[in-house]
Amino acid sequence: MSRASLDKDPREVAAMFDGVAAGYDRANSVMTFGFDRRWRITTAKALDARAGERVLDLAAGTGVSTQEYARNGAWCVAADFSLGMLRSGLHRGVPMVAADALRLPFADDSFDAATISFGIRNFVDTKAALAEILRVVRPGGRLVVCEVSTPTFAPIRFVYRKIILRTMTWLGRRASSNPDAYGYLAESMLTWPDQRTLGEIIASAGWTQVEWLNLTFGVVAVHRARKPTAPAPS
Repeated sequence: MSRASLDKDPREVAAMFDGVAAGYDRANSVMTFGFDRRWRITTAKALDARAGERVLDLAAGTGVSTQEYARNGAWCVAADFSLGMLRSGLHRGVPMVAADALRLPFADDSFDAATISFGIRNFVDTKAALAEILRVVRPGGRLVVCEVSTPTFAPIRFVYRKIILRTMTWLGRRASSNPDAYGYLAESMLTWPDQRTLGEIIASAGWTQVEWLNLTFGVVAVHRARKPTAPAPS
């Protein structure tokens, strides 16, 4: 079994997720005490995918989020660079594509919306990936990112980092087929930017109307943005 380093080499990250694919959804539910379902529902509401829309669910893993977003009739495709994760989600019956976030295999303006849940922190270049996502979303289209974040209240932040995160990691190790991978996941949570910093990165990639909503005291945040309807002035 393997784990990735914080250098986030794409091959290492893909191999790591291949190794945890079989029990990934179960481990997530265990380590988040079932909150993953609530966060997914809130993300779906922020995305607000409608019938007839085309939605890209990037870093979709086994497609559990893709299935949620398609409930109202939108056409949603799960894209991920871990073939093991995609194979583990074939039973969900959603369209799946192997894809690198930095070189998406889609034409310009292909989607009405794009979303990433708990995957953006694994990209080797966050801003470049956000710019590539911008390319494949139509003008006026939406971006929704659900990711771990920083609790805004200092005492909760301390408890989260010193106790809750360690407990979550221990539970993830116990429920996973590749316990070492959860060491990387915990490290990536601790080093991930806070809400405002991620919002600034999203804006620097060309997205506008950036806003965010804190969930569970800021342990998780949902960021939302739009692609400009006209090209930015040079």
